[in-house]
Amino acid sequence: MAKFKRIFGIVIDSVGIGAAPDAAKYDDMGADTLGHIGQQYDGDFSLPNLAKLGLSNIREEAPIERVPVAKPARGYFGKMSEISAGKDSMDGHWEMMGLPVLEPLGFFPNGFDENLIKKLEDFSGRHIVANKPYSGTEVIKDYGEHQLRTGDLIVYTSGDSVLQIAANTAVIPLAELYKICDYARSITTEQPYRIGRIIARPFVGTNKDNFKRTSDRHDYALMPTAKTDLVRLQAAGFDVLGIGKINDIFSGQGITEGWHTTSNMDGMDHVLELTKRDFTGFCFTNLVDFDAMYGHRRNVNGYGDALMAFDQRLGEVLEQLRDDDLLFVTADHGNDPGFKGTDHTREFVPLLFFSKSLPGNQSLGVRNTFADLGQTVLANFEIDGGEYGTSFLDKLN
Repeated sequence: MAKFKRIFGIVIDSVGIGAAPDAAKYDDMGADTLGHIGQQYDGDFSLPNLAKLGLSNIREEAPIERVPVAKPARGYFGKMSEISAGKDSMDGHWEMMGLPVLEPLGFFPNGFDENLIKKLEDFSGRHIVANKPYSGTEVIKDYGEHQLRTGDLIVYTSGDSVLQIAANTAVIPLAELYKICDYARSITTEQPYRIGRIIARPFVGTNKDNFKRTSDRHDYALMPTAKTDLVRLQAAGFDVLGIGKINDIFSGQGITEGWHTTSNMDGMDHVLELTKRDFTGFCFTNLVDFDAMYGHRRNVNGYGDALMAFDQRLGEVLEQLRDDDLLFVTADHGNDPGFKGTDHTREFVPLLFFSKSLPGNQSLGVRNTFADLGQTVLANFEIDGGEYGTSFLDKLN
């Protein structure tokens, strides 16, 4: 018998909690997403529900400013480090579900080679501009008006293994953008490219002062290279519900039912709706606004506001949970708005668990791989996992 009938997992995308042991390898020493937000947020900053789950208890020696250390009744706290070779969303989510990405993906600090660009131009019938690492908001500011005049495609990358294509839907319809991205995915799965994600980045507006990216972003991730814990759950007959970009990250594999979302709040609306549904299995949610809207833009106050809005909605979810439900909150990497650059940061991620049926106030320690999380979910449903990770279900007592 499963200890918990339903498990709700929420990934607060990019909310790291301090430099990981191998941060120097990524030039990320000193990165601390939550720590810097607590220090630098301009105004009243409060995360009462996350605090009650033990957020500051994770690093009691250096608590997050304005987030008090607590005695988290029914809450369990710890942190995880990553063994995957990168610090991208795909790496983090795959590792959580038992499939760490140990072979480095392709990175393109100087842009993409002429051969790949020519293939994209020939397929699309459009010239390509930019083709270098860029902030997503800056690239449309610099090239968006050019695109409106010419119909050229805006292609760019970042510090992650991504090829992104930005298109104003007034000139390049959404269906055409998706078709081009689907083709780009088909020709970049193997070496010499092996790109983690192709990302469609639609935007609207008439000039550089009012361009705005829309919620119709679509991620075309690599197909999982082996069985994930989501597939194991589905094969065993359990429901696997994906909210946000979960379906994209896993290319639909192992997902029973999925929902695209337009914002963090839309994602939390879906979670709340599913607390009312009678299912048996795992509901996996990604809330991407922290990363896409605030981390990459190095916007401390916007990030802090988003955390406080999430914290309020988390309180609503906690109220709705049943006695035989288990909830966890974690992240997939860092993206420190108080740090240099505009890329993801190699950090520990928080690990918070809650159930109304548990006593709480216990530490889960430091988990050496994100894969411990998936093994714990599988152990609850009495399913054998893969070779990575160790369940800590026995600590939730």
